[in-house]
Amino acid sequence: MHLYDVSIAPLLRNLQNLKHILQQGELYAEQKKVAPEVLLNSRLSVDMYPLTNQVQLVSDMSKGAGARLAGLAIPQYADDETSFAMLYARIDKTVDFLAQIQPEQLAGAESKQVVLTIRKAELSFTGLDYLEKWVMPNVYFHSTTAYNILRHLGVPLGKTDYLGQKR
Repeated sequence: MHLYDVSIAPLLRNLQNLKHILQQGELYAEQKKVAPEVLLNSRLSVDMYPLTNQVQLVSDMSKGAGARLAGLAIPQYADDETSFAMLYARIDKTVDFLAQIQPEQLAGAESKQVVLTIRKAELSFTGLDYLEKWVMPNVYFHSTTAYNILRHLGVPLGKTDYLGQKR
């Protein structure tokens, strides 16, 4: 199996599923006559990020992974989304960026050195370890948290919303 198949393909699918989940949240807010900001600013716990930040982090992890593994510059987004439409646009930009990456751009990336500085700590990975031990767990954590925030608020979501339809 090629690194592309275990990185870009599942990241694209996750982003599309996350957009669907957000659309269900927006629809719920409309139906219940709840201001969208209530959902966008909700969090599971006071010390966790709200929904908007969860989506931004999924986007950041996804585009960062694609760029680092393909040897490209990481697109920079302003983190200024305040509406569902702005979150959809961010997801769409991330999907468009990842969709441009071709499998051959990841040739040999599994052994590529990836170094991150997180909170003044330097983390060093091979490309495969970066993907398996950093990117995918973070992407799924923040996607799941976004799902759980909306589900906790009453949005009628199920497992197939998170996993997506077979494509």
